Amino acid sequence: MPRTLFDRDLQALQNQILQLGSEVEENLITAVTTLQQFDARTARMLIHADEDINAARIKIGLDALTLIATQQPFAGDMRRIAAIIEIVGELERIHDYVKGIAKISLMLQETPINPALLRDFSPMAEKSREMLHNSLTAFAERDAALARQIPPEDDVVDELYNQIYLQLLQAIMQKPEMVEQVNTLSWALHNLERAADRVINICEWVVYMVEGVYREMDSELEAPPFVGR
Repeated sequence: MPRTLFDRDLQALQNQILQLGSEVEENLITAVTTLQQFDARTARMLIHADEDINAARIKIGLDALTLIATQQPFAGDMRRIAAIIEIVGELERIHDYVKGIAKISLMLQETPINPALLRDFSPMAEKSREMLHNSLTAFAERDAALARQIPPEDDVVDELYNQIYLQLLQAIMQKPEMVEQVNTLSWALHNLERAADRVINICEWVVYMVEGVYREMDSELEAPPFVGR
């Protein structure tokens, strides 16, 4: 395959990643809105959409493997393809959390819950979405510096998580009969927090793609880097 065709196919893979990432971003915000509005119809749409996300992950992964098998790329190109395979997996996992929130929305349809407990889910979801968007920008622009700036922002998500979790505990103390509903809601909170954690993984692969060094960004002082070729 001529170099121009290889570059075209590689760019097509990148574009598919960015399109998929855009869908995951949108659905993450929609899932929280659905939870807050007890919107069963949209919740079911999000659950169904997860099948399309899974199918896209498989297609992108297979296309990437085909490119490796037919072209045997070296160095930077190989790292870029490896990053694509890993990043699409992270996007699929983030959407699993989206699906989980949608399912929780359906579970809460029949049980009244204080809307105030759901209010602070919005800024947490928006921060997670912003981190995801910026990580994909870093991927598209091959910007390792930007990728390194994103993981510290997870502290904001963690602070919001702790704040909301405390509110949920207080709700149980005030109304012990609500323990089941609040416990269910806490899983939606957990899903949002985990989505942000997956964004950190994307950032790690962006840095590897650009610099050939893989290092877990949440434990840089503990783990030696893996240096790729």
